[in-house]
Amino acid sequence: MKSALRSWWLLVLTLPTENATARMRFWRALRAMGCAVLRDGVYVLPGTEAHRQWFDDMAEAILEAGGTAQVLATTARDRDQEACLLGLFDRSEDNAAFTKTLTAARKTLSGQGSTEIQRIVRRLRRDFEALRAADHFPNDASSKCEAAWTDFLGLVDTVLSPDEPHTAPGAIARLARKDYQGRTWATRRHLWVDRVASAWLIRRFIDTKARLLWLEKPSACPKSALGFDFDGARFTHVGERVTFEVLLASFGLDEDPGLARLSALVHLLDVGGEPVPEAAGFEALMTAARANAKDDDALLAQMTPTLDGLHAFYATAAAGPEKKR
Repeated sequence: MKSALRSWWLLVLTLPTENATARMRFWRALRAMGCAVLRDGVYVLPGTEAHRQWFDDMAEAILEAGGTAQVLATTARDRDQEACLLGLFDRSEDNAAFTKTLTAARKTLSGQGSTEIQRIVRRLRRDFEALRAADHFPNDASSKCEAAWTDFLGLVDTVLSPDEPHTAPGAIARLARKDYQGRTWATRRHLWVDRVASAWLIRRFIDTKARLLWLEKPSACPKSALGFDFDGARFTHVGERVTFEVLLASFGLDEDPGLARLSALVHLLDVGGEPVPEAAGFEALMTAARANAKDDDALLAQMTPTLDGLHAFYATAAAGPEKKR
């Protein structure tokens, strides 16, 4: 049995002639949505309920601006006509063009500072997300573009954090906190999420008298110091666990429900993982603090109240309503 032909939504419109600003706004919205142009004034989207609602909202806005608009449902006459409609949504050239843009951008990263690299990534991320939103029927070119984007982000991470640790195999031994008091703990300078959270954890829960040392290079770590979050460090990534999680497990702190929930946020922002509602806000605060702090001591001082607050919030949430009263 042959499968049914696809359904489509048509938006048939005339834009207001006396409002150039409105015409341009509608045109940009239609283009950003990835609508195919069947002919002048006739736009097409795949026949999903979400697309119907979007066309309805667009039609209402056009009518309010003084234009005309109708939303119609249709199907192709036959397979050949359906193939023609699908061809209108082919974004292969757009995906190929963005892939070339990424290739060119890769060549410029090594000569840029952190701030400029982040600016480039933000701009390209906007372009990539816009392309994905408009690509209703992904194909091989789409897959190659996505792979190129993933590779590009990996290169950015390498340039910004050349000494980011690799995961190591092995078990995590349980340690006694009493044996790790008044020590010097060392990690790479220019702290980011895993390192700032680990430094906070050390000071708050493991070694309250810890002396923290920020290293220009991991090779500069003194032999007497306890290194963390770099290859060869005493505490670093093990298996799927980031350094913060390894410290929790090493010192029996993973039984603290507030710290356990905080570890999910750190894991997500360091290597990816399950969504955490507070992650975007924490990342924004971390980015601002990193840009404004004069050094890593100041950065840790700025982020400590945030980490304290998150731990308290998670601990209260985990305790349930009885503990909140």
